[in-house]
Amino acid sequence: MYSGLLIILLPLILGYLIHLNNKSMLTLVHKLLNVMVYTILVLMGISLAMLENLGSNLLSILLYATTFFLCTFIINMLALFLLDKRDPWIINTHKQEKPPSRLHMALDSVKLCGALILGFLIGLTGWSWFQFSNRASEVALVFLLFLVGIQLRNNGMSLRQTLLNRRGTIIAIVVAISSLLGGVLAAFLLGLPAKTGLAIASGYGWYSLSGILISDAYGPVLGSTAFFNDLARELASIMLIPILINRYRSTALGLTGAASIDFTLPILQRCGGVSIVPAAIVHGFILSLMTPLFIAFFTQ
Repeated sequence: MYSGLLIILLPLILGYLIHLNNKSMLTLVHKLLNVMVYTILVLMGISLAMLENLGSNLLSILLYATTFFLCTFIINMLALFLLDKRDPWIINTHKQEKPPSRLHMALDSVKLCGALILGFLIGLTGWSWFQFSNRASEVALVFLLFLVGIQLRNNGMSLRQTLLNRRGTIIAIVVAISSLLGGVLAAFLLGLPAKTGLAIASGYGWYSLSGILISDAYGPVLGSTAFFNDLARELASIMLIPILINRYRSTALGLTGAASIDFTLPILQRCGGVSIVPAAIVHGFILSLMTPLFIAFFTQ
């Protein structure tokens, strides 16, 4: 497998070096990224279907994903609640607007899950040429990481701007550390190596990337575990943002993980006001940068 640190970092760095001013090119990169995510998830589903002892492996995925989600999410909440108590985020009273349809946002997440299931159903046919699905997913992964690098570079945030936003940076650090602690706890409970737990916990809610990287390093069972763990995180945060945003603002932002830079940004803005946007972008940017770097490091 192309699980080496260089194989992950090189396309990411090369993509980050590319600066695009053309909006149509940026739109094309975004569309290609979506296509590659769906493509790799289908290939991951095919690989999952070709595993021996498939029934027991599906039960393992359910057990692993549930354990990782509960450990990381609960420890995240405790750490973020403590941050809210010790360093309150003082803002002017903000009246919540009607948030975007959470059902619509949840359905967008379910589409990715559907790609994995589609690949799984295709893989059950057992066609001989599916033996090349692992190699195909490795090639696709390199291209996807290249596109991710371009997207990170051209999101409008410089590293200097990122470091200057104190609140977003602090929340990202709290989420990063508490997630890793949750990953170690989950690995201990499941009898997995600590490094495996750290790698899975490093997804920080970026399910469309973490599942792919973990699958490339550890196989489709743990890759699916990472995918469903981070998917559950995003769905849970969508439901909790309107409840937490006024009293526990840092918690509401932190629970969204890397998705605060894109997927959950609209609901954060509607519920928390425009003032939360800079911190949300910085928080999501830092965790998005950490995800491939930490997974690459912990899978060595």
